[in-house]
Amino acid sequence: MESNKIIGSKIKSIRESRNLSIEELSERSGVNSGQIERIEGDVEIPSLAPLIKIARVLGVRLGTFLDDHDKLGPVVSRAKDNKDKNAIRFTNDATVARKHMEYHSLSQDKAGRHMEPFLIDIDATEHIEFKLSSHEGEEFIYVLEGTVEIVYGKEKYTLQAGDSIYYDSIVAHHVHAPEGVPARILGVVYTPF
Repeated sequence: MESNKIIGSKIKSIRESRNLSIEELSERSGVNSGQIERIEGDVEIPSLAPLIKIARVLGVRLGTFLDDHDKLGPVVSRAKDNKDKNAIRFTNDATVARKHMEYHSLSQDKAGRHMEPFLIDIDATEHIEFKLSSHEGEEFIYVLEGTVEIVYGKEKYTLQAGDSIYYDSIVAHHVHAPEGVPARILGVVYTPF
């Protein structure tokens, strides 16, 4: 998807404007330099965890990579405008990378935001081994359709439509739909700046 190519070029542009090498960004963020090169080159679609770590080192909000704009007042997001507008797909951080989550930003026009609300379509899994990820901040998930499994530390939570979960994202976690059944969630990610 074309929107995914925005992320790599924005990271590279901001990194270069800060006079940071890929190696320096890697050392400060804890993200492997090879992965940063693949992200900047649009070879790898990252999960949110490395993006959040990179954003913190570069001194920008996560939304800067996802299409930050300059509107200071309230932002209204209309359902009719959100179907495919600027959808970005991320990997599921599985041992075999594949794009399994499609994020539809509900706040892309809001500058200076601290929360990132998304409608997220989750593809059904195909029995893949997941790697848990963690990052600073908090997440809130409300299940709109289907069933979602959240692995949080050593626990696993299964949520149905109408259920929600709020957790500290510093604890290793993973969100996915169980085998064979796609899902849709409202997800809000907060990362301290």
